[in-house]
Amino acid sequence: ENVFIGISGQYPLVQNMTVTEGGTANMTCRVEYNDNTSLQWSNPAQQTLFFGDKKALRDNRIELVHASWSELTISISDVTLTDEGMYTCSLFTMPVRTAKAYLTVLGVPEKPEIDGLTKPAMEGDHITLTCMTHGSKPAADLRWFRNEKEIKGAKEVNASGKTFTVRSSLQLHVDRNDDGVAYTCRVDHVALTQTPQQATEVLEVHYAPRVQIIHSLAVPQEGQYLKLECVSKGNPSPDPVMWTKDGSELPDLDRMIVEGRELTFTSLNKTDNGTYRCEAGNHLGTSSAEYVLYVYDPNALGQHGTDHALIGGVVAVVVFVTLCLIIVLGRYLARHKGTYLTNEAKGADDAPDADTAIINAEGNHAHAEEKKEYFI
Repeated sequence: ENVFIGISGQYPLVQNMTVTEGGTANMTCRVEYNDNTSLQWSNPAQQTLFFGDKKALRDNRIELVHASWSELTISISDVTLTDEGMYTCSLFTMPVRTAKAYLTVLGVPEKPEIDGLTKPAMEGDHITLTCMTHGSKPAADLRWFRNEKEIKGAKEVNASGKTFTVRSSLQLHVDRNDDGVAYTCRVDHVALTQTPQQATEVLEVHYAPRVQIIHSLAVPQEGQYLKLECVSKGNPSPDPVMWTKDGSELPDLDRMIVEGRELTFTSLNKTDNGTYRCEAGNHLGTSSAEYVLYVYDPNALGQHGTDHALIGGVVAVVVFVTLCLIIVLGRYLARHKGTYLTNEAKGADDAPDADTAIINAEGNHAHAEEKKEYFI
């Protein structure tokens, strides 16, 4: 007689499974108490896959892993989205007892593609970059990065059978700072357990040049060496720069040398005074900058320095004398005020007003002197 018949623990136990498309799903059914009753796995279409250790469905992807009275484990390899659904484990008691496990299959998103990039783009253009990925389940998330910094795009999700097509758009108003910038679209998805899928496009922007002149001396003096550099930044690179002086060609002097973007004076003199202009351009426009050169006489600069020192010394002396006068006058006034108050106090007892008090105080002072003389 089988003592396990009718025991309440005689139920099949299963677990839901999640597997990535193309992976392998292991489906396990266990029974805590079993009276040698067979276990069976069937698919969502109610087709029997295995009855005990006997294979019932001709599918090379489905194999037996372990079969005993207490466990039936099977594996499904190369899982596809069509394998998703409710699987049933049956224990053939009277009545038959079943347990259901749901197999979730994750759709792996394809590598994203970026469209809408015009090469080269022009400064001032408005362009829309669109990133798209197919085949994700559930719908993937798309994230945009400008170099390494994340920026926000506009996302759109469309169902395509059991999977989803996801798009994300990025609106750009192109300027010269976008030249050479890498825009990356990254796919985030639960099925991508390792490095995420991503695509990158580097923006090339054409723009008109901007020009500035850098000079090597703050105060150019006669006989000194001076270098003017015409710094121009544009894409494409500007044509060779053109130098002019006071609106005309540069004078033909041995002391004045033009090499590429640099204008060099080997030894300055007063005849070099003037407005120097450099100009650079490409097919998008032309830009220029000016530098006004005034060559100083070193001797005059020294004389000016002496004059300034003399003036500074005189001003310092005047300020010092003024401060001394203010201090002396302040002390005199303070002392006079103290004497006035003291004398007023001495004669205040018998005086009708302050002036009389002072006079009385002076009189008392005189009597005191007389008394001193008397006692001597």
